[in-house]
Amino acid sequence: MSIVKDAAAIAKGMSITFKEMFQPTEVENYPDGKGPMRGAKFEERFRGKHQLQRDENGLEKCVACFLCAAACPSNCIYIEAAENTAEKRISSAERYAKVYNIDYNRCIFCGYCVEACPTDAITHGHGFELASLNATTLVMRKEDLLVPTPKLPDIVDSEEDQAEILA
Repeated sequence: MSIVKDAAAIAKGMSITFKEMFQPTEVENYPDGKGPMRGAKFEERFRGKHQLQRDENGLEKCVACFLCAAACPSNCIYIEAAENTAEKRISSAERYAKVYNIDYNRCIFCGYCVEACPTDAITHGHGFELASLNATTLVMRKEDLLVPTPKLPDIVDSEEDQAEILA
């Protein structure tokens, strides 16, 4: 009796296979799509290339507390701290990350660094094209990870425009 059940299960599986064989293939238009993502669609929880965020004044949010490096199970984050001076402010706190490197040869995209950060300085972005044949290009430096500073327009017409830009 078990041989009959096994044969029936195989026949049912093969019928599904043959039915799907003649259906059109559905693919996303990734390499040739429009826009910066080129047709790729992401889920909300997607963990891509890390980003170092800035605050509303354009200063770096990272205060070099080393909690992200301590939380990382693969030990891929390297940070060197430096002190802010009155003349040159990099972050709003006393210290800032002079060097912030993430080695994507070792990163497992677990998200523990994002959870550990008390200032929400590091987040996962949607960068997904990280593959490389050269391992040295997979060590991302602070300059590669920082979100660009928001640019103000060259000419501000009125005080209302200036207030709107600063808001």
